Amino acid sequence: MNFEFTTSQSLLLVILVAVLVIAIIFVLKYFLNKKRDLKSIYQDKKLASPLVARNKYPEVDPFKLRKSVLLFGLVASLAVVFIVFNWTTYEKKLDLSGYDLNVDEDFEIEPPRTAEPPKPPPPPPPPVIEEVPEEEILDDEEQPDFADQTVTEDMEVEAPPEDTTKAAPPPPPPPPPPKEEEIFQIVEQMPRFPGCEDKSTKAEKDKCSQEKLMQYIYANLKYPSIARENGIEGRAVIRFVVDKNGKVSDVKILRDIGGGCGEAAAKVIKSMNKMSKRWIPGRQGGRKVKVYYTLPVIFKLTG
Repeated sequence: MNFEFTTSQSLLLVILVAVLVIAIIFVLKYFLNKKRDLKSIYQDKKLASPLVARNKYPEVDPFKLRKSVLLFGLVASLAVVFIVFNWTTYEKKLDLSGYDLNVDEDFEIEPPRTAEPPKPPPPPPPPVIEEVPEEEILDDEEQPDFADQTVTEDMEVEAPPEDTTKAAPPPPPPPPPPKEEEIFQIVEQMPRFPGCEDKSTKAEKDKCSQEKLMQYIYANLKYPSIARENGIEGRAVIRFVVDKNGKVSDVKILRDIGGGCGEAAAKVIKSMNKMSKRWIPGRQGGRKVKVYYTLPVIFKLTG
């Protein structure tokens, strides 16, 4: 049989055992104190040995009951151990009826702005054409001598020397850039929060995963003091990546309601990497893949 006791039931049972032990002690004390005038009874009574009533009379000797007292103490101790071992704590059920985990809006991520290239330098000024004065050719200028370049059949022509130097080999081509792994938006099996793999059907696993995820979020989420003081409420939307090892990365705030709410929600998402169990990664075509996961986090003041 499986016994389960809540915290209040366990505390009540331990108190009852303690009250019962105290009550039995007082009852034994009452009956032992009730026997009086034992001195007059044993004044003229002959005893088998002078040691029988040297310290205590046989009627008030508590050592006669030591077997019963030890047995009762053992039973009381076992009862307390039994209660403690069957002390059961239940997780607080989270009401998700008012929370819509589906995000219907399409969020466009603005690519990061890179440094603008420097402006090109201004074009150089057009060249200035200067007029060259005509120079007079002097008649007495020496004329150059022209050598005879005629080639006959009897003339020997020497071929130019061959170039024996080898040309250097061309440099190796640059390595190809690393291929970036694709990150999916929707896959056949979306990532699941851990703790629900004991369920039988996929629908039960998905429902349990959403409940566990919300329990973790709202158990670790701290409402920013600035948002609380200014009465800021609303829904922040966080997007992150669940990789093939179930690790959370690339956490981004798609919608922030201000007051530090978006940063608080992102901090809780990043803390999932410190859990003892990782996410169950998504699968596409039977293999583990990286998947984007979009999660709305609702901030609502109570009281």
